[in-house]
Amino acid sequence: MRRLIFITGLLISLTAYAQSINGTWKGKLVQEPGGCFPVYNIEMQMQLAGTKITGVSYHYSDTSNYAKEEFEGTFDSVKNLILINEIKVLTFHIPDHCIPCIKKYSLSYHIGGNEEQLRGDWTGMVMGNSSACPPGTLVLTRAVQTTFKPEPKLPASLTGRKNVLVKEIKVDTGTIRLDFYDNGIIDGDTISVYVNNIPVVTNRVLTAKPVTTYVRISLNKPEQEVIMVGENLGSIPPNTALMIVTAGEKRYQLYLVSDEQKNAMVRFSYEKQPAP
Repeated sequence: MRRLIFITGLLISLTAYAQSINGTWKGKLVQEPGGCFPVYNIEMQMQLAGTKITGVSYHYSDTSNYAKEEFEGTFDSVKNLILINEIKVLTFHIPDHCIPCIKKYSLSYHIGGNEEQLRGDWTGMVMGNSSACPPGTLVLTRAVQTTFKPEPKLPASLTGRKNVLVKEIKVDTGTIRLDFYDNGIIDGDTISVYVNNIPVVTNRVLTAKPVTTYVRISLNKPEQEVIMVGENLGSIPPNTALMIVTAGEKRYQLYLVSDEQKNAMVRFSYEKQPAP
């Protein structure tokens, strides 16, 4: 009987935690010196199934400066430990000198009176490279409903130009690596790169060292369109780039051109290889 009471109490405890963690949490994220915003708002929309956590997070200073990221994680009810990893940036609109940070959170659940909180700290890596972001802390409080509503605005350089298809590439790997170099003489060409209209590279100068980003593709998302936007014409117009595509064991070399009338587009299609 005592064992049954213990198990029943444990189940009630787990259920209470699940009900507490599910939903929307809002608060402030503090970052050590060196980041674009030392303090900014964060909203996390969590779903807990068993011990697995999934959801999306919004990081924002206002409705026109934000990043939306997908996350997943785990919940340890015994240790009261919530570990969350942001796995990809879904969209962002931030100042040109800023780059999104993909974060890892370590949080614990607290309740006092009528207020529920998630508290902890975080570390992160700059999107597109291996540099560490200045770490920080955060405190989240349960919100009654989702409140942040971004106002995404695609730039005229993307919407006002013709997107010219350069090549369609069929791949059978889940992750595609893209390396962009200045093609020929290094003359100050600056580019932005969009995947399905989501910016993944913003105002980066092309040099002899690659500007690198990654595209994920699968049967669930079997087509990805990559658009290179020339943000300037450099000292030798037009804006030209060499793009090296690495997809599994396959490698492609493409020459992309962008000017004030057109952007360069490459379409990737997932094609699963038949079983041997």
